[in-house]
Amino acid sequence: MLLAEAAVQEPSKFHTFDVFMILFTILIFIGVIRLLRAPQKNKFAIAFGVVSLLVFVVSDYAMVMNWLS
Repeated sequence: MLLAEAAVQEPSKFHTFDVFMILFTILIFIGVIRLLRAPQKNKFAIAFGVVSLLVFVVSDYAMVMNWLS
């Protein structure tokens, strides 16, 4: 009976890797802020950080929308 009830429930949409995605996004955000505040600006690093941050924010958005659907 217990196995039948477990089979009826839908699988969880939350995965352990989701936590790491959010942590990496926060870490990239902190890095971009530090690069922007630095007295000597590295334009390549700022651009790379911003592009990486946009990719991670979009993937986090898709991940959260998958949780809610």
